[in-house]
Amino acid sequence: MFISLAGQRLTEETMIKLSPDIQQQVEQGILILKQGGIVAFPTDTLYGLGACVNLPLAVKRVYEVKGRPLHMALPLLLANTAQIREVAEYIPPVAWLLARNFLPGALTLVLPKSGSIPDIITAGGKTIAIRIPAHPVPITLIEGLGTPIVGTSANLSGKPGSLTADDVYSQFNNKIDLVIDGGRCPLGKESTIVDVTGEKPVILRKGAIPIEKLRQVCGNITLKEGG
Repeated sequence: MFISLAGQRLTEETMIKLSPDIQQQVEQGILILKQGGIVAFPTDTLYGLGACVNLPLAVKRVYEVKGRPLHMALPLLLANTAQIREVAEYIPPVAWLLARNFLPGALTLVLPKSGSIPDIITAGGKTIAIRIPAHPVPITLIEGLGTPIVGTSANLSGKPGSLTADDVYSQFNNKIDLVIDGGRCPLGKESTIVDVTGEKPVILRKGAIPIEKLRQVCGNITLKEGG
């Protein structure tokens, strides 16, 4: 079971960063997610496509609208580092080291999954990919919903990621219940993915955080061949 944040006030710091128009869109997005809908939203990297982690039919719809095969697991977005304990069975020290230095931000960590994570999210696998975005819109959505959300990129499978709300519309038309228009994503590049489930951390995908910066913090990190 996830620790519910529902009913708690969103942090003042988060709300200050949202204009009244975006706040209204986010509030609508929270209601849609609670009702089993899917929502696209800006993040620090690319636009994301979200669904409530506890609603399997909503998660399945994310696969369907993206044209994503069910054997490809979906990542989760969290609001804070405390939520990592809710979704991971075990958090190795190197994961906390990387989280302290790069989260919130453009780092995705692959961890052993908790038993509370539905198999449809992990494609039946034993790991879960998580990220805490450095952007107030997804953070506010997660805080308002009370649980982590699926946070895959808002693009058709195999197509480029979306940098703007218009990019999302151009790929999905009306297949998504709501697209929150928060302008252009600041980084415009996908996150760096690091697997911390083995003896040494392994970069599975190069992204917005350069390898050099990761090695400054974690000297034994390696790059997967072809990553």
